[in-house]
Amino acid sequence: MPIVSFKKVHKSFEVREGENLMKALLEQNIPVASSCYSKGICTKCRVQVVEGAENLSKPNALEKLDRERLANSKSALKDDERLSCQSRVLGDIKIDTGYW
Repeated sequence: MPIVSFKKVHKSFEVREGENLMKALLEQNIPVASSCYSKGICTKCRVQVVEGAENLSKPNALEKLDRERLANSKSALKDDERLSCQSRVLGDIKIDTGYW
């Protein structure tokens, strides 16, 4: 089973392959910012993928649209960021956010 670990916090946990990242974090009582109920609109649930970006599902249309629509904006997703509500864990990853 894939392992989710954290850059600053010495904690990790296993998830089922294909599990939604935001759901997995919330099930572990790890806070995730969000105001759109996992619809991929608010982009508050973004995480920085420190290691294992290839072990997440490919960015979907919502994430691609955000990058295109907000390309020159500070709020646009960076290349190493993903929306946790739109990402599925396929292998081991290490993540971080500004609020953990």
